[in-house]
Amino acid sequence: MEKRTIPESELILTNEGAIYHLGLQPEMVADTVIVVGDPDRVAKISKYFDRIDFQVTNRELVTHTGELNGKRISVISSGMGTDNVEILMTELDALVNVDLKKRQVKDKLKALKIIRIGTSGCMQPDIPLDSFLVSKAALGMDSLMSFYPWVESEDGQVIGNKVQRTLGLPIRPYLSEASPLLLKEFQGPQMYSGVTVTAPGFYAPQGREIRLRPFLPDYLDRLSKINTSFGQITNFEMETAGYYAMAKMLGHEMISFNALIANRPNKQFSPNAEKTVNDLIQWVIERL
Repeated sequence: MEKRTIPESELILTNEGAIYHLGLQPEMVADTVIVVGDPDRVAKISKYFDRIDFQVTNRELVTHTGELNGKRISVISSGMGTDNVEILMTELDALVNVDLKKRQVKDKLKALKIIRIGTSGCMQPDIPLDSFLVSKAALGMDSLMSFYPWVESEDGQVIGNKVQRTLGLPIRPYLSEASPLLLKEFQGPQMYSGVTVTAPGFYAPQGREIRLRPFLPDYLDRLSKINTSFGQITNFEMETAGYYAMAKMLGHEMISFNALIANRPNKQFSPNAEKTVNDLIQWVIERL
């Protein structure tokens, strides 16, 4: 069977041979990748490297690739939301699994190790502010997986249906899971775990009211009381479900860590948010 050649209009490269949005060439990507939302957070991680070999910036997508204790690592920012995650994950995969000159998928595929470090708001009153949480699974409230051949686990279907019924949603959320390999590798006694809700926005989709009232009454309270086979629904953010689903479909190992800098039921926001994020960065770096 003849290999498909990917058209120029689908896999867009610059004149220098870099992939369109990330602005990267294959040699600029390490096998271990840390992803963050905030572009400014990239340098806060790469400052721990022994050296930095590549620094590339295009829009909100910032990449630093270097070496730490003899291990090559890339740090890349996505910006906010699963729409950006889809771009990052697709182009990152293409850089390692597509021959960009031939525009064909390679015979031997590479599995990257991808670690998200992000901030999040907790919806459980008994989880302390400034805690760390690993997302064992993530519930996507966005529509990204409607456009992909996403195959959900039986547990995922049960949880998605339960959340849809409980909240009266017009759409069924999708559930995606962390890499079992990385969950085992990054075990730690100071780490909470649970199910992360990936929202398609920061305000009403996370139950916040400024001038516009959210459509769903008691949204936060009803979500927080749902139990799943992966534990409680614990926190809100805007990327993890997209990361987990894209990683699963593309064959990469993916895990998401959250610095809990807000507690929604207790109406608290951390005065030490920056320190909490830096502490989580160091926690991850020490375990690479």
